[in-house]
Amino acid sequence: MCGIAGWVSFDEEVINRKNIVVAMGERLRNRGPDSWGTWFSTHCGFAQTRLIVIDPEGGEQPMIKEFGERKYVIIYNGELYNTEEIRDELRSLGYKFNGHSDTEVLLTSYIEWGSDCVHKLNGIYAFAVWDDYENKLFLSRDRIGVKPLFYTYKNGSLIFGSEIKAILAHPYVQAAVDEEGLAEIFVMGPTRTPGIGIFRDIYELKPGHSLTFNKGGIKIERYWSLVSKDHEDDLKITMEKIRYLLDDASKRQLVSDVPLCSLLSGGLDSTAVSAFANEKLKKLGSKLITYSVDYIGNDKYFKPNQFQPNSDSDLVEAVSKEIDTAHNYVYVDNEELADALLPALYARDLPGMADVDSSLYLFLREVKKDVKVALSGEGADEVFGGYPWFRNKDAIESGTFPWIRMVEKRMNLLSKDVVKKIRPTEYLNDRYNEALMEVPKLSGEDKASSRMREIFYLNQTRFLSMLLDRMDRMSMASGLEVRVPFLDHRIVEYVWNIPWDMKNLHNREKGLLRESLRGYIPDIVVERKKSPYPKTHNPVFKEKVKSWLQRIIDDPSSPILQLVNKNEVQNLIDTDAKDYDPAWFSQLMGGPQLYAYLIQVNEWLLKYKIRIL
Repeated sequence: MCGIAGWVSFDEEVINRKNIVVAMGERLRNRGPDSWGTWFSTHCGFAQTRLIVIDPEGGEQPMIKEFGERKYVIIYNGELYNTEEIRDELRSLGYKFNGHSDTEVLLTSYIEWGSDCVHKLNGIYAFAVWDDYENKLFLSRDRIGVKPLFYTYKNGSLIFGSEIKAILAHPYVQAAVDEEGLAEIFVMGPTRTPGIGIFRDIYELKPGHSLTFNKGGIKIERYWSLVSKDHEDDLKITMEKIRYLLDDASKRQLVSDVPLCSLLSGGLDSTAVSAFANEKLKKLGSKLITYSVDYIGNDKYFKPNQFQPNSDSDLVEAVSKEIDTAHNYVYVDNEELADALLPALYARDLPGMADVDSSLYLFLREVKKDVKVALSGEGADEVFGGYPWFRNKDAIESGTFPWIRMVEKRMNLLSKDVVKKIRPTEYLNDRYNEALMEVPKLSGEDKASSRMREIFYLNQTRFLSMLLDRMDRMSMASGLEVRVPFLDHRIVEYVWNIPWDMKNLHNREKGLLRESLRGYIPDIVVERKKSPYPKTHNPVFKEKVKSWLQRIIDDPSSPILQLVNKNEVQNLIDTDAKDYDPAWFSQLMGGPQLYAYLIQVNEWLLKYKIRIL
């Protein structure tokens, strides 16, 4: 796990401006606190920060391999889970290896198969290879988009990095936001349209895509996408395959030369991953370490609602005992939760999920004190249909993204000029219709099934990316690697074509997954109603962000004032944001989160010195 950054230009000698690439890499130190490296040729400069997980000596980067006159250099952020299979295949072709790192296997794969190497990979990755003989850069990103990669093209230069902050360190790039960026922040936010980097002229390399840059220019290719076809397996075989794939993914992802754990909430997804992983570890003579998070005072203030029927703390201890893990509890302080909104913002480079981000940041910061790698149940809800909107007729028929709520009401908080500029209704409709056009249709599918296929596609390509951004940035801000077995592409591909009636077994959220796991995890978990990531119910947090927002509104130098209707924001504060509960976005973003989001927008404009175009 690492941070990567680079600059390629055929119009000037990058090697004479090493300090720029060094500055880009320095912005990513948190992603790789264990080691650091750079590499330069006339037209290419690479920087890489490394979190050592596999092969401390043999996995150093940038890594160079030479074959005759040809030289190849790689920087790589990620983890391969089929390293040994690929290494064996390459050995059969005559290649030799100096260490046991997946980095060397990945670079050798590119040398042998070129851009087609990505079809061989099972893992999470964003990497860059420089072919010094052909003066060519190759960038690629994993199929689901677990690992990030951003780029820009300026003054004949291709500039890229794991995070936007690395790109902004280049003098050619200015922190500016136009109407598209503002619409993403205020209409789509905290989700982000795939490919859009919010900042003017900064783009995201989309999941499942590769980019080639040479003197002929930039070429982007999609190498992976979901394919719709008839599902031919009966229920019994389907459940067996789901169990096998999840078991295999969970155990594959235990590969590590450093301490490893699992994030255990007591829910279906994290329990399944933990149980399968622990089964393998016990055979090896050890026991899985697990961690859960809660908030100080939540036992006193928690109140169930339609989105959060019960708290994790009710079950996590019982689950840990039954599957026999070495469990650890982390409790987040509510005062610190508010303060952490700023480091969470800087980690993401954008306003995010408010305290849902900052709590994860604080949680994983504690986890990192003992381990370097964690397994998570992220992605199961999008793949198997866990959210309330999968079963809500109004949400399904709403004609928009089910999680983007109260848009018209939220627009009242903005100035009339900004609303006119971003065209919220039109922008939202355009992005929604754009997403629908991408859905791979299945010939002969009935209208209801086709609509559910669309809902799943929206979740897997739009909502999930927000959560993957969150997990990657909050974990890597502390130098912790988080792996996501449910997003093994084999699982995603197989479950995609299972009909909704089967996924919705017993008319329950993730009903098929539940029944697939029955007998393999505790019954109490199988029967538990879905509960999302825990948030604080302690009024301390709400009062702190409320007073913080008030100070921002009272300060005439606050940059957010150029965008908002000050009177409406004041009314939001005065009315305790009651009109925005229980959630103005998704399931967890209520009134206190709206305060926190606006705080993050203001601090983002201030910290990044953003120019509004």
